[in-house]
Amino acid sequence: MDGQSLIIILILGALAGWLGGMVFQGGGLGLIGNIVVGIVGGFIGYWLLPKLGLHINTGKAWLNYVLTAAIGAVVLLAIINIIFGRNRN
Repeated sequence: MDGQSLIIILILGALAGWLGGMVFQGGGLGLIGNIVVGIVGGFIGYWLLPKLGLHINTGKAWLNYVLTAAIGAVVLLAIINIIFGRNRN
């Protein structure tokens, strides 16, 4: 993986994490938090969605990644809130 690929993954991960934060609780988690949640959400989304029989295909690879990772980020944020019992309003 070259430097450009890493930067793209970090940017798309941040975008996916921010989207997940907006959908789940109405706010982001800061830059680093969004990147982490987005990247981990990407792994969760790519594992979970096919098991549910869902496939996102927009014709744009980067948009597929962002949407899948955002869905995974929402799942991750739900699990975090269940485990830690936090209700951020």
